[in-house]
This record gives sequence, structure tokens and C-alpha cells, in this order.
Amino acid sequence: MMKDFDVIVVGGGHAGIEASLACSRVGHPTLLITQKVEQIGYMSCNPAVGGLAKGHLVKEIDALGGEMAKATDETGIQFRQLNAGRGPAVRSSRVQVDRQEYRLRMKRTVESQNNLTIKEATVEEILTDGNQIIGVKTDLNETIQTKTLILAPGTFLNGLIHIGLTHFSAGRIGDPPSISLSASLKKLGFQMGRLKTGTTPRIDSHTIDFSQLTPQYGDEPPIPFSFTTEKIETDQVPCYITYTNLTTHEIIKSGLDRSPLYCGIIKGIGPRYCPSIEDKVVRFADKKRHQIFLEPDGRNTNEIYPNGISTSLPLDIQIRMLRSIKGLEEVEIIRPGYAIEYDFVDPTELKSSLETKKIRGLFHAGQINGTSGYEEAAAQGLMAGINASLTIRGEEPLILKRSDAYIGVLIDDLVTKGTAEPYRMFTSRAEYRLHLREDNADLRLKEKGYEVGLMRKEDYQIFLEKKVAIEKTLSRISEVRVNPTKENNEILHQWGTASLKKNSSLQEILKRPEIHFKHLFAFDHSLESLPGTVQEQVEIQVKYEGYIKRQMEQIERFKRLEEMSFPGGFDFSSVIGFTTEVMEKLKKIKPYSLGQASRISGVTPAAISILMVNLKKQGYL
Repeated sequence: MMKDFDVIVVGGGHAGIEASLACSRVGHPTLLITQKVEQIGYMSCNPAVGGLAKGHLVKEIDALGGEMAKATDETGIQFRQLNAGRGPAVRSSRVQVDRQEYRLRMKRTVESQNNLTIKEATVEEILTDGNQIIGVKTDLNETIQTKTLILAPGTFLNGLIHIGLTHFSAGRIGDPPSISLSASLKKLGFQMGRLKTGTTPRIDSHTIDFSQLTPQYGDEPPIPFSFTTEKIETDQVPCYITYTNLTTHEIIKSGLDRSPLYCGIIKGIGPRYCPSIEDKVVRFADKKRHQIFLEPDGRNTNEIYPNGISTSLPLDIQIRMLRSIKGLEEVEIIRPGYAIEYDFVDPTELKSSLETKKIRGLFHAGQINGTSGYEEAAAQGLMAGINASLTIRGEEPLILKRSDAYIGVLIDDLVTKGTAEPYRMFTSRAEYRLHLREDNADLRLKEKGYEVGLMRKEDYQIFLEKKVAIEKTLSRISEVRVNPTKENNEILHQWGTASLKKNSSLQEILKRPEIHFKHLFAFDHSLESLPGTVQEQVEIQVKYEGYIKRQMEQIERFKRLEEMSFPGGFDFSSVIGFTTEVMEKLKKIKPYSLGQASRISGVTPAAISILMVNLKKQGYL
């Protein structure tokens, strides 16, 4: 019989890692249960972290005290800033990592963490006392007691893999599914659904003719992901670009009669934003080619991930398809691409803390909530871990609002709207994206990370020094004046900007589109000693001051609605004037505030007015 734990985490993927680390780091005896210890931190799909909007999530995880960004910096082999030429709101970091090194790095971190025990087993049953979690039962017939349980099983719940007309049960290729756990959730009354995702074939680099392909290099110098990483000192590895062609498309079409996607074998709904190559060819029949990024799996492996051709076509079609592509004429497949179907729990069954509404002490994180992506999973795992800890301590949960973080947008979308397809993050999902930038994730969230106990004192002190330096610099450049002398105007002309007509502050000069912070050194040499992160932040705040001010005004209006909260146990059925649809949705979601109620699909402005009047009558407003 094992000892009792404060927290049990099921699953050793990205969600499970962040959840177990968060709980153990704040002092709770935590048990991580995984089917294979050697697969902790394994990347089932592409060997990369970040990307558009996903990079924002990773930065926020880091600011709150999570691990993903640090591991990425240590194991990255190519660093790129996406949308670097556009505004700061849509710039995103993406890092190609060494898949094996990333896994080993995460495994070492978990194994060396105090208060964290690892157990190799399969959880078969969730144990409850009424509506309170009390433990789990494993395939070894062990009963382990706990105060809280975090489920992060990824695609393992009733997982079914498809390669052509061949299909077999698996959590991912080579790993068994979790069937009994899915049955246990159904028995507890959770509303379940079925989703689908897929991956590409892995190909042998020795059989690729790279001389025909276009290399894609990383940024120099590489920009770190984590706020605690000072510098990346690793040699970067290039990726390569190639394309499908009309011959490729004809080969794909010839295999559709054996495609599980088009034969009706796959019932689960797949991601619209990341369709399989067969789906691309059918849906976008007018396109003559589709881009493929050949991404190395690591420095010391032959394995290449051809990003852009996720598929579940039969193996013979996969081979022919690949060999029709430039540079891949003699390619060999190491592991075929496949689709996987799996169970998920309707995320509207969750509170904003990621605790389930049905069972106290039970939290869900990652793909079990209908999401897709390492970053989305890690973000949920971190928040589930934080809130499991706060629950044990009898404290209020940490709820990030949509105005606080992309993590807040992610969770609010899930618990308020639910999902009928694998959810992934986009910048367009965030109403306040000018405020929710990568560069200011630490300014938005580090204090919260420190308050919950996940931030080291020394890291927090460095952050405070940065914050003070930003404030002082903003004050200084507003005070330092530049006179419209001939010498000063000649300097400005060299930079392609207009002459000064009157005495102007450095701040006013910095607002000009042609001027960057480094230009100010000519007028104030003391600014040169500032760290690059401080310079960047000051420049953004000055140049976008008007836009940021308007966004903050929008956020204040949003917060007023969010602050109009419903009392615990509020009976929505007692309110007169709702349509049947509105009543059903309010009773199902049980929104915590008027703000959340307004975001429920089908809840009209008229219904919100009725709710507001009702709250006023009852003296809550």
C-alpha cells in the first residue's frame, strides 16, 4: 500500500509535467502516474515548441513559474521569431527542439523534484465518496488515496490509431490506450465526445537529396524563450522547404478509397486549422502545391519530421506520395503517419479553475478538455496544478481573465463555449491582444507566479529590477529635452526623419516611426547601459501608447462586467423572462459572472439585462 498523497497526476505529457511540478514545488506530496516512465516529456507530434499565439502561451507559462520555456531554451536547435516585421501583438516565438534531449531534460527535472514520486502504472478507476475525489485504482489492483486528482491522459482515452484500413487500439503508436479510465469517467456521469488528430510519417534524412531543397535558417542571434535565460549559445540547425505537386495530389486521390477519413471509418472530428494532406488536396482542389517543412528531430538522429503532410493514408500510398516530392524521390519511411481517435470530456463540465463541477477535487488538463497542442496542454496543466494546490490550502483559485493572459482566453473559451473540434490558440481569439503580448508576459503574470509560490526569490528580484528600470527610463526620456540645433537636426536627417522645430523630449522623438530606442543614445549616452529587454519594452510602450491606452479602457469596461458575479448556488431557473434555450445554457454552464454569461453562445443581450436587473433586485449589485 502506497502512502496517501495531496495530489495525484495521471499522465506524463506536457500537461502532466507542469501540473506535477507546480504542486510539488509548493510543498504538496505529489504522485505522477504514467504508463511508461521513459516516455515522460515525449513529443508525439512535431519537434517544436511555440508558433503563432502558442508562443504567447509558453511565455505566460514561464512567467507563472512553469518549465516548458526553460526546457525549450536548453534543448533548442533552431530559434525563430515569427511575424518579426509586424507589430508586437502578433510576434511569436517558435523553437525547433531536439526531441530526445527535450524528453530527457523533462524526465530529469521530474525525477529530481522534491515532493514528487513517479509510478509506472495505468489508472483504471476514479474513486469518489459522494461528489468528492478520494483516490484511484490502478491496473496493479492498488488503491492510492489523494485529496486532489489531475487527469492529463492526452490521446490515450480509448485511443484508436488508423493507417489506411488498418486500425488498432493505442494511446499513440507503440503505447497502449487507457480504456478503463474512459469507462470510469462515463460511469461518473461525464459528458464524453470523440475527437481526432494525426501526425506525419517520419522519414530518413540519409535518403533525402537536400541539394534540391531550400534551407531555412534560424535567427541570429537566437532570442530565448524563458525570461530567465540570458543567452542562447548553441549552434543552430537548418530546416528545409519543399512542396507537393500535381503528381503528388493525384497519388493522394488514388488512395482515398482506402482512407479512413473518406471511408467513414473515422468518426471523431479533426482540427480545421491543421488538416491532413488528403483533406487539403480535396478541400483546396485549386491549389497546385502545398508547402512542406522538413524539420530535424534532433542533432544526433536521422529522423526528419515533414511538417505539412499529416496523413492516415495506407502505407503504400504514403511512400508513393513522398517519393513524388522534390528532394524525396528516394526517401524511406522510418515510421508511417497515422490518425488517432480518442475520447474527451466536454469542457463545459469544468469550472474556470479546471476543477470539474461534478466531482470536488478532480481537475482535467490538456487533450481531455478538447484541446490540441503541447502549449495548450502545458498551460492547462500548470493552472490545474496551481488550483489543486490552492484547493488543498482552502484558498480561492487563481482565475486568469481574458484580459490577463492568453491562458485566460484558452480556459474561458473552453469552459464557456465548449468545443466540437480540437481547440488550438490563435491570436485572433484574444480581444485584448495588444495588451497580451509575448514581450510583457512577465510584467502581466510574474507577480501572480510569485504569490502562488512558483517563482524563485532571486528570479523575482531580477524581475522587480527590470520593472523599476522600465519605469525610470520612461520617466527619464520624458524629461530629457533635445533642442532644435543644426547639429541635432543633422543627426535626425541621417536617420531619415524630420527636423525638430521646437524643444522636444526623447519620448516625443521615439514616437516617430523612423526612430528606434538605440537612436536615443546620440542624445543620452546613459541609455546605452540598459538591458535589451528594458529598451524593447520602453520602445513598445512609447510607440503604441495611444493604442495601449484605448485597450486598457476596453479592459476596464470588461472588468466591470466580470466583477458582477453571481452568488454561490445562484438559481438561474428562478429568473423569469428567459427563453428555454437561454435557461438551459445558463443552467449547464453556471457562469460565475455577467461577463462570462455574455460570452455563452445563444445568451442574448436581453437575457444579460434580465440577469442584471435580477441581481440588483436581490441586492448583489
